Amino acid sequence: MQNTMYKVAEIFTSINGESRLAGELAVFVRFVGCNLSCTYCDTAWAISMAAPHKEMSLDEIIAYVEQTGIKNVTLTGGEPLLSEGVEELIIELIGHNHRVEIETNGAVDIRPLLDTAARLSIKDELSITLDYKCPSSGMESFMVMENYDVLRSYDTVKFVVGDKADLDKAREIIEKYDLIDRCAVYLSAVFGKITPREIVEYMLEHKMNGVTHQLQQHKFIWDPNARGV
Repeated sequence: MQNTMYKVAEIFTSINGESRLAGELAVFVRFVGCNLSCTYCDTAWAISMAAPHKEMSLDEIIAYVEQTGIKNVTLTGGEPLLSEGVEELIIELIGHNHRVEIETNGAVDIRPLLDTAARLSIKDELSITLDYKCPSSGMESFMVMENYDVLRSYDTVKFVVGDKADLDKAREIIEKYDLIDRCAVYLSAVFGKITPREIVEYMLEHKMNGVTHQLQQHKFIWDPNARGV
């Protein structure tokens, strides 16, 4: 595993735009390759394993992260859990006193990663942000529902919603899996498809206590289509 070369589409520093670490500085490592193709995907250019990328060794990624002086590291994609050697990278980053967030699309089994975390007594140093793909994504049928059995208190489930049907589905999943009492839960908009006001009014109507509405901060600070931010 020491010779693993990671296919890195982007590596950069910014603020975390969403989830628990929203507003905090982070180093982003974006890998190419995804097993989904959501209708609203804002990184569609990174879906293919043949997408433009540079190959980086574990040591090169660690060296980049270390020189930034930033503690938080977000591994994203594409789908980061499809990348060979991703567990080794996580362990190495945590060993260098970094806090790691995995942004995963919900269509990959997270149980092997959490088994490794438990074996190594890794707790909130590793946070998983798990997407549930609502109907408008076109990818809902690919969700690995066994993931919801192993979520920890420092993990997050994120619902990206584009219409009322998506909101209804999010509420159904939140209630079915008792997510409010088990992890953090976030609602965010498909950018340009639904307004924040519509989401908040829905939350008020259905008394969605414990759910957090969030804006993708980076899309308000920079151009919504900008890369590397």
